[in-house]
Amino acid sequence: MTAQDRPRTTTRRPGELGRRLDAWLAARLPGARALDPVVPESNGMSSETVLFGLDHPGAPATGCALRLAADPAAYTVFPRYDMARQYRVQRLVAEHSDVPVPRVLWLEEDERPLGAPFFVMERVEGRVPPDVMPYTYEGNWLHSATPAERAALEEGTLSVLARLHGQVPADRAGFLAEPGPGAPLRRHVAAQRRYYAWVVADRPRSPVIERGFAWLEANWPEDDGDTVVCWGDARIGNIVYDGFAPAAVLDWEMAALGPRELDLGWTVYLHRFFQDLTESTGQEGLPDLFRRRAVETRYAELTGHTPRAMDFHTFYAALRHAIVMLRIAYRRVHFGEAVPPPDPDDLIMHRATLERMLKGTYWEELGEA
Repeated sequence: MTAQDRPRTTTRRPGELGRRLDAWLAARLPGARALDPVVPESNGMSSETVLFGLDHPGAPATGCALRLAADPAAYTVFPRYDMARQYRVQRLVAEHSDVPVPRVLWLEEDERPLGAPFFVMERVEGRVPPDVMPYTYEGNWLHSATPAERAALEEGTLSVLARLHGQVPADRAGFLAEPGPGAPLRRHVAAQRRYYAWVVADRPRSPVIERGFAWLEANWPEDDGDTVVCWGDARIGNIVYDGFAPAAVLDWEMAALGPRELDLGWTVYLHRFFQDLTESTGQEGLPDLFRRRAVETRYAELTGHTPRAMDFHTFYAALRHAIVMLRIAYRRVHFGEAVPPPDPDDLIMHRATLERMLKGTYWEELGEA
């Protein structure tokens, strides 16, 4: 993976976006304007971020970040972008826990000012482990850190999950519940099935993903576990760190109600995704970071809850990631950035991992079974 391999993230023009933002700010806060609005190169493909300074007469400039729903013209990664939902979950987490989340300032549900709904929050300074090039590659700040510093980062990250799951009341988060019958995990998987059906509605289907859904049914946990508020996209690339301590937890668009293992499986697997990618290039990566057994043990020490059915949940994380990767690959095809292969499963970067998980050999080969 190189910076040049990264698919486009927007079809919007930053200059026009800045002018429209100025007009919106002036109407909301007379005399205010956006200083030096910037769309970061690391902008995601699910929603867009604009960083700017808020200049207002009589007050010091404040750093802000604006989260804007994805451009509908950009072959979006997800079918729906509920910015009000993200805004509400950040407020909920801030009000009921000491998990560090940026303070939200405004929600705008009218799409006319910027072309899509958005919300504005305070910007938290710090550094984020990069996705491109991945933080597991040589040359970035996390890879260059000492083992003790990386251990501190892992400890702080797992503490974030423990506090989120233990402090934020699930009964105040009914707006995160997926529709349909059954317990939250059943509803969550059903929602992923609907998402997959949307991804392949006008494209070839993925045999390995469909085998994956069958595997989930055949290996369903005996006990789904307690329902908590889950972050959803629980990975270090969504945390701003002050040194090696979490300073701001970002990207709540995948927040959900479900068992704790939804987050734990995602945290473990998403690191393995980058680690496997790094090893495929001949680099060592960061093999001692977020090892599955170490994560399970430390989370149990922090919470008193021993993670269960982690084979199921790490595979479910890999399967969910595969659906996102397939959509992103079809997006590249849509924009002429890639040519579809004869086998659609070849569009999934971690196809081999999914197949090893389906055989039950993946974690065994890593010594984590």
